Amino acid sequence: MEKYVLHFAEIDKTHLPNVGGKGANLGEMTKVGLPIPDGFCVSTSAYRTFIESSTEMEELFNQLVKVRADDLDEIRRLGQRIRNHLKSLTISDSIKSSIIEAWITIGQEKSYAVRSSATAEDLPNASFAGQQDTYLNIRGQEELLQAIQNCWASLFTDRAISYRTKNGFDHRSVFLSVVVQEMVNPDVSGIMFTADPITGHRETLSIDASFGLGEALVSGVVSADLYHVRESEIIKKQISEKKIAIFSKPEGGTVTEELPPDKQGEQALKDDEIIRLAEIGKAIEAHYGSEQDIEWCLVDGEFHIVQSRPITSLYPLPEKKDDRLHAYVSVSHAQMMTDVMKPLASSLWKTLFPFGKETVASECPYVQEIGGRIYIDLTNVLYLKESRILYTFLMKAMDEKMANALSNLVQRDEFMKDAQSNPAIKRGAIKLLSPVGTKVMKNVLFANPEKAAREADQTLDRFVKEAKEQLSGFSSTDRIRKIQDSVGTLFLSILPKLFPYFVSGMVANKLLRMLSNWWLGDDQDVKLLQKSLPGNVTSEMGLKVGDLADIVREHPELFKYLETAEDETFYQGMDRLNGGHAFREEFEDFMDNYGMRCSGEIDITKPRWHEAPTQLVPSILTHVRSVAPGQHRKKFKQGQLEADKAAERLIQRAKELSDGWWKARIIKRLVSVSRHLMGMREHHKYVLVHYMDQYRQALLEGGRRLVEENRLQQTEDMYYFSLHDLLSIMHGNFEGDIDSIIQERKEAYSHYAKLTPPRILTSDGESVTAVLSDIHAPEGALIGTPASAGNVEGIARVVLKPEESNLQEGEILIAPFTDPGWTPLFQSAKALVMEIGGTMTHGSVVAREYGIPAVVGIDGATQKIKNGQRIRVNAEEGYVQIIEGDHSE
Repeated sequence: MEKYVLHFAEIDKTHLPNVGGKGANLGEMTKVGLPIPDGFCVSTSAYRTFIESSTEMEELFNQLVKVRADDLDEIRRLGQRIRNHLKSLTISDSIKSSIIEAWITIGQEKSYAVRSSATAEDLPNASFAGQQDTYLNIRGQEELLQAIQNCWASLFTDRAISYRTKNGFDHRSVFLSVVVQEMVNPDVSGIMFTADPITGHRETLSIDASFGLGEALVSGVVSADLYHVRESEIIKKQISEKKIAIFSKPEGGTVTEELPPDKQGEQALKDDEIIRLAEIGKAIEAHYGSEQDIEWCLVDGEFHIVQSRPITSLYPLPEKKDDRLHAYVSVSHAQMMTDVMKPLASSLWKTLFPFGKETVASECPYVQEIGGRIYIDLTNVLYLKESRILYTFLMKAMDEKMANALSNLVQRDEFMKDAQSNPAIKRGAIKLLSPVGTKVMKNVLFANPEKAAREADQTLDRFVKEAKEQLSGFSSTDRIRKIQDSVGTLFLSILPKLFPYFVSGMVANKLLRMLSNWWLGDDQDVKLLQKSLPGNVTSEMGLKVGDLADIVREHPELFKYLETAEDETFYQGMDRLNGGHAFREEFEDFMDNYGMRCSGEIDITKPRWHEAPTQLVPSILTHVRSVAPGQHRKKFKQGQLEADKAAERLIQRAKELSDGWWKARIIKRLVSVSRHLMGMREHHKYVLVHYMDQYRQALLEGGRRLVEENRLQQTEDMYYFSLHDLLSIMHGNFEGDIDSIIQERKEAYSHYAKLTPPRILTSDGESVTAVLSDIHAPEGALIGTPASAGNVEGIARVVLKPEESNLQEGEILIAPFTDPGWTPLFQSAKALVMEIGGTMTHGSVVAREYGIPAVVGIDGATQKIKNGQRIRVNAEEGYVQIIEGDHSE
């Protein structure tokens, strides 16, 4: 028979099913000799026996299974009913006697803290902390039994039910133990994190401290002191005004008291105490082998630990092979897709980068998958002054916050003190970039821009043709080898042949802005030159979506068909509808050119439009509802006219200057280069996605073969392996249990999906941040980077996935990021707000082409702005104001 009560000295980490996460940790720390107040755990066996005594709980569990995580009213009603029911039950005599016996052993006269400890609590990938109730300074037998029963009932608080429902935990499978721990009356108490919970820096230990019980700090009624310790030195002290504290009452319970004025500003812990506590924290971290969130208290000069749990919110550490401080830059941010990726997608990107590899098919040693996102280690490159300047300049166009964070990092002594000269890097960079620079200079100064644009289009067409032919005629095994070789050479194939055209347009535009400001006093007309750029394959795709919408608009029956269409039967019966044949012809032509795209297209595991055509339906129907017939073409044409007039004004204004004849010639030349070549920005991405689609189809075929051979259970399981792994599986020499590895990687994927990836990450785990300080904005405004000029007000529409959008006419699109898969929505948006991005990222460029205001780089925009709120987008200064709103969905 399972024991109803276990003393701390009987417990270790193996007892988690019996005493939950909190209880197991307290027992584990007691056994290794850490200063833990004595106590015992009422086991999950007691909880199960208690629950089984109810005749109603089975039906209540059935109701819990049906409730939705966002149905707060139903959760509130059902939670209250369950809690009241459990508090009305009688605890069995056998459970009571076990509890009373343990209580007498430790001391009847003592006070106790009674806390819940769930079996799913304090796990590495989930934290249930704070969801159940805590009862402090409990004295006496009846009060103790009542507190334990209340803890059992608190497993069904509203927040606990919602959390379990949202994260897929079975309510029946989460059991509750109750920790009964001797109460100490601290002079000071608080929380210690053995890694900085804000920046993630693993070598920075963070301590919050306040007078009295820690409940004041946890409940947020007092501002605590903040101390940072690194390498046994205090590197930061932030002393807060601590007006109140919570203390134990002799008769039981707690009382909140105002501190004397001279005590309120006093440092809660002395410096030597801070260092001593930090040493205890590091010892606990070393024991568990992971960063810890620790509750502590100080009594008569001695520290006591009352809890320790893993910190679950830290972003994973990069791998490194030396003791230098390394800098990792997010490729995911640069590519405007920060969603978590599976191992196969990460493997492709690591193979794509050609630097430092042993063979073409190898993975780049400078590229890492960290937390399910792709990062590149630029440490050695950033040691070179020229590279620092170049990368900061390029990043400023991609994401201003990323550029500022990088500038912040490279100016630190701790980063530059290990700088090592590597002439090979400089030689490699010159070899790689010299042909690009030469081509750019030729395009800007001499080449015919129209001819250069035609060359770019011809090069694009040639790449697309090669992509479709490259993998034909190979077996599954040979195809994976061919994919590795193809991916490994793709970067150096595309970069010198396509990138110079866009860079030429960007350089010409940059020179135009500089000369316009210098000669003419402003650059307003230069900004208008980016409207309706010719040759942009992504903008042309958006116009084609508008053409499809115009067909649908004229045929209500076709509209209804698309509302309920499914991928497997998408084309079936379409020809029998009015307008169906015309739509199908136009749609199939669209798929021939753009079917390899999708939202998040840099992730090879994502289904393409040609595989799942219903992904496009919301954008088409949104266009029907919110844009007038033919308006998208008219608007694009209007943008061309505005750009042409802006060009004429620039040239005319230059002519009117002294020495105007040659200034006008320079302006005219740069206008032509800018207009003809800026639209080539999307060419290299368009080619890359064509190749990725071909790789995907070949890999899917190989995956299906592995299923047929019973090596995988389902085709999608292959997403959890690298290209090299898949090759080994096909050859039959893969080491490890395939099913176990898949399950482990699926769990890691689910955990990573909940994390927010940093733009710049160090090898110490620090998320390097930087603020945008030169923006003039009202108090409370959300600050970002202005990316497409204009000032508008409108209703916010938060869209996390374009295939799930419900954008209405005149609404402002709020998105985490946008890649070409989002372009179909742009025609319907009044303005654009994004969490990541810079002036030259996809969303910004297309917004300027379409003439809609855009502000990018607003962290947390999709959480801070709610559907239905009225907001003001000031894309001149770069901020968003929330004016009012009903937060409707």
